[in-house]
Amino acid sequence: MAIYRVPICSAFLALLVFSSLSPARSEEGGAEGVRETAVLTLDASNFSETVAKYPLIVVEFYAPWCGHCQRLAPEYEKAAAILSKDDPPVVLAKVDANDEMNKELASKYEVRGYPTLKILRNQGNNIQEYKGPREAEGIVEYLKKQVGPASVEIKSSEDVSSLIKDKKIFIVAVFPDYSCEEFKNFMAVAEKLRSDYDFGHTLDAKLLPRGDLTVSGPVVRLFKPFDELFVDFQDFHGDALENFIETASVPKVTTFDKDPSNRPFLMKFFNNPNTKAMLFLNFSNEYFDAFKSKYYEVAEHHKGKNISFLIGDLDASQGAFQFFGLKEEQVPLIILQETGGQKYLKPNLEPDQIATWVEDYLGGSLTPFKKSEPIPEVNNEPVKVVVADSLYDVVFKSRKNVLLEFYAPWCGHCKNLAPILEEVAVSFQNDDDVVIAKMDATANDAPKEFNVQGYPTMYFSSASGKLVQYDGGRTKEDIIDFIQKNRDATIQDATIQKDTTVQSESLKDEL
Repeated sequence: MAIYRVPICSAFLALLVFSSLSPARSEEGGAEGVRETAVLTLDASNFSETVAKYPLIVVEFYAPWCGHCQRLAPEYEKAAAILSKDDPPVVLAKVDANDEMNKELASKYEVRGYPTLKILRNQGNNIQEYKGPREAEGIVEYLKKQVGPASVEIKSSEDVSSLIKDKKIFIVAVFPDYSCEEFKNFMAVAEKLRSDYDFGHTLDAKLLPRGDLTVSGPVVRLFKPFDELFVDFQDFHGDALENFIETASVPKVTTFDKDPSNRPFLMKFFNNPNTKAMLFLNFSNEYFDAFKSKYYEVAEHHKGKNISFLIGDLDASQGAFQFFGLKEEQVPLIILQETGGQKYLKPNLEPDQIATWVEDYLGGSLTPFKKSEPIPEVNNEPVKVVVADSLYDVVFKSRKNVLLEFYAPWCGHCKNLAPILEEVAVSFQNDDDVVIAKMDATANDAPKEFNVQGYPTMYFSSASGKLVQYDGGRTKEDIIDFIQKNRDATIQDATIQKDTTVQSESLKDEL
């Protein structure tokens, strides 16, 4: 049986992307294969047949309960209405991935969060992730570039003005002619990466706004709105060229503010596997320049050392503060998050403390930061509330059989599960050996023993301390059956088993 969760990374990125969009009406499911509006409604019964009709179609996989999907809906509709009038038209469609009949389809297209948008080309044989804007004007502009050649020929200064913008990355290849092998390789890479970048090619370097204007090529010049503004590259082998583009298009320090042109760089920052250092402060404050200067020095010093750097404006960072459990009175602050989720925090920071603090982290002398809600004074509901500061006492020290759910308040799957867990808890209310509990994982940090990659995630800890992740069915009967099969019979038995385990471990340590 498939278990559906909302991935944490997807949820946070959606929070960033949609933070400036207005609330919108809820999605309504439509009749299959009928164009109720400009957006085509698809499901498992007509998906393949419909996709096969179009050289390019964009499909949104959504869930009706998802707030981010609801915010996208009117923007997606406006864009669809505009694009439907183009020649050739660009078709926008949607699939309710929360509908049971469409879940196999969602799995096939690797839908791990909502909304997920896919660009399907050549009757669905070429699948690319949509990574463009989420407002109507941006969607239209982005998708118009997805129609036609992956790279546009630059023949005049007017072409340059219309294509190369100050706030966007643009990649241009200069060639002596278009018959060389390098041109074929460049066009192949452009086709592969066209949903992420804009490409152009030219025979005349004098048309370009920056760099050596005398080169005849072959050379690739990447223009960018940060750091050194442009960089040249001459290796046209596919993998090397792709790696260059991906590396050169990442800022030394990513800016987190309300400027929508920075969103693609934010997506790159949060999607990369590096440890992430994030400095949050008020950009309008008089001390901003001093912080920025010191921070950029630190980022330059640690370039290539698997640490990515971000500087965020307090006015644009409310979603991040909520996600990381930060408070405005701690600003200026720097927080560092490792790939495994471990976090380190330095609140009320001074500019001269940045370099030392990062060095202390690398030297292993910092204490991890743990986000926790207060331990509840009253906790008498059937499903017990656990917070980070009480988790070890409830789960590991209680010597009871504990089923713990990690959830997010906004998660639709979690809301569906809540009444079922309530029924399970009631069924065990006269059994002192069993505890059904829940923890808001958006307000509390989960220890490393729990691999919480999405919501909801459930773990079962037996009275003897055996910890297993629950991936079974989500009915009352499924969960009760699992607990009965995995629980320890009595607290006394569990105590004997746990004490024996401790003695064995102690003996091993002595040996």
